[in-house]
Amino acid sequence: MTKTRNLGGLDVPAIGFGAMVLSPGMYGAIDDDRALSALTAAIDAGGTFIDTSDAYGDSGHNETLIGRAIRGRRDEVTVATKFGLRLSEGAQAHPLEVGFAFEQLLVNAEPKYIRGYAESSLRNLGIDVIDLYYLHFPDPQVPIEDTVGAMAELVADGKVRHLGVCNVTAQELRRAYDVHPIAAVQTEWSMWRPIAPELLDVARELGVGVVPWSPLGAGFLTGTVQALDKDDFRNNAPRFDAASLKANNASYDALHALAADLGITRSQLALAWLLHQDPAVVPIPGSRTPAHIVENLAAADITLHPDTLQRIDAVLARLTPVGATLLRDKR
Repeated sequence: MTKTRNLGGLDVPAIGFGAMVLSPGMYGAIDDDRALSALTAAIDAGGTFIDTSDAYGDSGHNETLIGRAIRGRRDEVTVATKFGLRLSEGAQAHPLEVGFAFEQLLVNAEPKYIRGYAESSLRNLGIDVIDLYYLHFPDPQVPIEDTVGAMAELVADGKVRHLGVCNVTAQELRRAYDVHPIAAVQTEWSMWRPIAPELLDVARELGVGVVPWSPLGAGFLTGTVQALDKDDFRNNAPRFDAASLKANNASYDALHALAADLGITRSQLALAWLLHQDPAVVPIPGSRTPAHIVENLAAADITLHPDTLQRIDAVLARLTPVGATLLRDKR
């Protein structure tokens, strides 16, 4: 039986499925047949908390793909999607500094566009209501209170069930929550990217669930990434340039012995460790390979003894990743 956790009032599987990897241009080339097979494997194995965005792939490709996969299975899945990076026609692009090689993202979270974003996602997904609707990135030119206020109208109208925010500071989370209850905050968090302590503190105080994106370090923590294809999005992340990747693989190889001693994979170690950080944590690893998807989901059943957790933390305390994180640190 699939273990569940609660995100601010929303019950979901303890480990979700991050669908970003299933669109071309994210982690290299992929066709829709392979992507649909991965989604089917995730749903069949209990990974029914599916995370996407209107910005993944061209013209809402990722959302449309998920819509195809869940047709006839809507009652089995919890669908989370995001807005703010795929701009409506006529929307002004607001630059947001990030740590990728291209240095900035272009966002727009003005209230007047939010209903249109949601309605587009609903059409792409082929559903009547979005279970969890996230602001993908805070807009530096729009108060987060204004954005969340417009999102709250979607809840009142029955188009959205729960609200979330992504990539925010502790203060921004608190300000968002003051406008409308926030079910989940999504943030980068893994064995090579700690969460901001104050963000975790505020989430706990408010009863907001935490959804770590990139819980496997964009695949790095699987121990299988030795080089990237030229069209892989991770080429924009400094930790994945050739020299940094080589150094990081050598450093983090210490995790291999830990996983081997426990009789689990490095991916399962990374996910189980996250699950033990807080009962309201729900990581969303992604994969294109059915066997790896099943392996990831099985991490929800792994119990780590307190002594083991201390051993893991002692190893992590000695490791310093080479290269900047995927997003510029806003703490």
